[in-house]
Amino acid sequence: MQKQTFSLVASLLLTGLVTTLPAKAQISQPLLLSQSQQSSNQQIDELLRQGRELVDAGNFVQAVNAYQRAAALDRENAKIFSGIGYLQARLGNYREAAQAYRQAVSLEANNAEYYYALGYSLAQTGDNRTAADAYRNAARIDPNNLKHLQGLGVVLLREEDYNGAIAAYQQIIALDPDNQEAYEILGTTLIQQGRTTEAIEVLQKATRNSARSSGMLLQLGVALLSEGNTNAGLAALEQAKKMDGQNPDIHYYIGKVYRQRRNLEGALDSFRRAVSLRRNFVNAQAEIGEILLTQGNHIEAIVAYRQLIELAPNNPAAHYNLGLALKGRQRYSEAIAAIEKARDLYQENNNRSGIRQAEAMLDEIKEKQR
Repeated sequence: MQKQTFSLVASLLLTGLVTTLPAKAQISQPLLLSQSQQSSNQQIDELLRQGRELVDAGNFVQAVNAYQRAAALDRENAKIFSGIGYLQARLGNYREAAQAYRQAVSLEANNAEYYYALGYSLAQTGDNRTAADAYRNAARIDPNNLKHLQGLGVVLLREEDYNGAIAAYQQIIALDPDNQEAYEILGTTLIQQGRTTEAIEVLQKATRNSARSSGMLLQLGVALLSEGNTNAGLAALEQAKKMDGQNPDIHYYIGKVYRQRRNLEGALDSFRRAVSLRRNFVNAQAEIGEILLTQGNHIEAIVAYRQLIELAPNNPAAHYNLGLALKGRQRYSEAIAAIEKARDLYQENNNRSGIRQAEAMLDEIKEKQR
């Protein structure tokens, strides 16, 4: 089974990865003033008190103003800048949050929470490379805190630094052997790097302990199929289905195995189940059409390909195969229109073999019309 079959699983796991908003401990607790300010500046105390009250009331904009006024009076208090950073992050002002957290870490360079918050804010702006440096500093200071490594892993994946991400998730698993998400992401990343054998070892280990999940069994099944171990791959997929029968990807890959084994009815059932669970499942819908066309069931194939074209109107193969199904019902005018559309789409994609195929089929159908 080809490596592109991993794309469905990978897209689910490697997109939408997020890190958590930094804690507001620096606001909810009284902020310590620097030694020089503690005894002399009652104004700062009052501003910080007002800021905390505004935070409790949910008025973050005015709270920021109070903290910024306090910061103007005491430029040496890291906690004040950390508070500003937290509030700016809550408001979605991530560049301003990062600026505040930079000031905090410059004043208190051994505070892992400040580096973590800086990494989070930078990641939200899309500056993943600099965010990774911040997360590394957080992990260096507090190496047993999973969230620092999780943040690092996320931004490294976004930067396509897969070896770095693999190392980060291996560290997470070493600290937390039952971390399902870490196993799943590590397995997917190893597979994407072509390190399928390593991925199988990781996932087999994971499925033997309490971290076992349907997602890991799905990945394991697909990895085993890629290595040609069909029996073990199907067994893993069947176990995944028992754990989560509502996962369309599991049914899709089971259908791929059945089709490979020429069990077309079993494959058709699996692909239809996948589509029923995910209405816009283009790949599964395409498989349904191909099987029906292979079986000579042209009426249902026409329906299947029209549904596919609704999902993927610019897919030339869908239009071409619709034309074949229409040809099978001797609906030649409709078949010509479908294949002409396929030819036009092949031309847009500069697909010469597709163009030749479409033109040859058009000649064949037009000959039958005479």
